[in-house]
Amino acid sequence: MNTSSRRIAIASDHAGFDMKAALAIDLRDAGHDVVDLGPYDAARVDYPDYGYELAAAIADDRADFGVAICGSGIGISIAVNRHPDMRCALVSDALSARLSRQHNDANVIALGARLIGIDTARDCVTVFLDTPFDGGRHSDRIAKLSTPHRAKDPA
Repeated sequence: MNTSSRRIAIASDHAGFDMKAALAIDLRDAGHDVVDLGPYDAARVDYPDYGYELAAAIADDRADFGVAICGSGIGISIAVNRHPDMRCALVSDALSARLSRQHNDANVIALGARLIGIDTARDCVTVFLDTPFDGGRHSDRIAKLSTPHRAKDPA
């Protein structure tokens, strides 16, 4: 995992609990400040509650980046992306994790605990945190994601 220290918020639902716990340990071992937003056991919970809390933690500057986990990664990524300042990318491999940072300046990745294994998840998190945003031609596009009124009407 990345050796430079960052504040990482991590949250899941019950399906992602085991993966969240393992990744939180990895992140702490790598020297990151981990903001574990729960859940704290595998009892059934609703992913939107945890996705919203993760988005708030980043928007409120309690964390620099986030890792969101549910069974498929889809539901929690939708919840996180309801916040206009979030750019949460559902990733399933290191390439999608890298491109989410390079081209989309993603500040959260979502992982599907029932779809990928822990080793792939670890690779995704490492690449995500180690990859800078390319800027340049991507910057205006990123600005439009948080301010849809800036987008041009389709041709």
